[in-house]
Amino acid sequence: MKLKFLLPLLIVSAVASARAEIIEQILVKVNGEIFTKSDLEQRQVAALRQKGQAIDLKSDPNNVQLRKALDDITPQLIVDAVDEMLIVQRGKELGYKLSDEQFKSVVDNIRKENKIESDEQFQAALKAENMTMADLRRNLERSMIVQRVQQNEVMSKIGVTDDEAKAYYEAHMNEFTSAPTVTLREILVSTPTDPKGINVGADEAALEKAQEIRRRVTTGGENFDKLAGEVSDSPSKANGGLIGPLSVNDIAPDLRKLIEKMKPGEVSEPIRITRGYQLLKLETITATQVMSLEQAREQISERVFTDKRKAEFQKYIQKLRAQAIIEWKNPEIHKAFDEGVKQTAVVGD
Repeated sequence: MKLKFLLPLLIVSAVASARAEIIEQILVKVNGEIFTKSDLEQRQVAALRQKGQAIDLKSDPNNVQLRKALDDITPQLIVDAVDEMLIVQRGKELGYKLSDEQFKSVVDNIRKENKIESDEQFQAALKAENMTMADLRRNLERSMIVQRVQQNEVMSKIGVTDDEAKAYYEAHMNEFTSAPTVTLREILVSTPTDPKGINVGADEAALEKAQEIRRRVTTGGENFDKLAGEVSDSPSKANGGLIGPLSVNDIAPDLRKLIEKMKPGEVSEPIRITRGYQLLKLETITATQVMSLEQAREQISERVFTDKRKAEFQKYIQKLRAQAIIEWKNPEIHKAFDEGVKQTAVVGD
């Protein structure tokens, strides 16, 4: 069932100015820390902007498109907000904080990346985002704390054993197997288009021309690449008729059978295609390649680690939720949280 969120979506500046004028509506308390209606609205604005959606409720407060967008994004936003609060609280228990030196370094990088030269320009940029320097520092510190908690409490305790790596390798052999590839050169002799159908005379002339070009290569010893640049009607003539390398899996079955019978350097008989007659020269063909376990170990470690990290993080965050005092002040938002948790569980599975 779709949830109905009675939350007008306002631009961030309007939300911030409203805070000074009205009493905040608290949606949830997490160990005493509050999350408000305005906090949620800011996250909704940011999420919709990230999706490239900019919807103005002023002209239509019952915007159906907006309502659906909110129904889609709000459950995960609530879960993320609650989990972030829990992680930041844990980080503060561990004594994590952003030092003045770290904050200055991050600000300097932001200014450098955005080519901001003066303090006035930086303040103006913050104002345009409806932020103060204190807001920026608070956001950066929360982000840093989340990363440190995840690193020290979750990721540092995850390892990939040799047995796990071997099991993943054997179960996902296709990920470490490369299909054969072929590199070809072509010469195309095109046939004129005729709305009445195939012009038999023109078609025979094109075939005869293609056969003559092949004789010039196979019997006369002329260079296929040079001839392609001179006589081919295909755009590939600019590169001496070069095509590929191509995976054999991307080649039509009939053409693949033809190529498999050829040797490097060999030129095919004229092949009838829609545009005319095509000559193919096989340049190179590679065999199927399989990475060894040792060669694939780094990739395997990354993939197994990623899967284990997701599972371990879910265990960790579930433990924090179970230990927390979470007081819901809005039943619809509580439903959204429960829905978001279910969605996360399905993705994790």
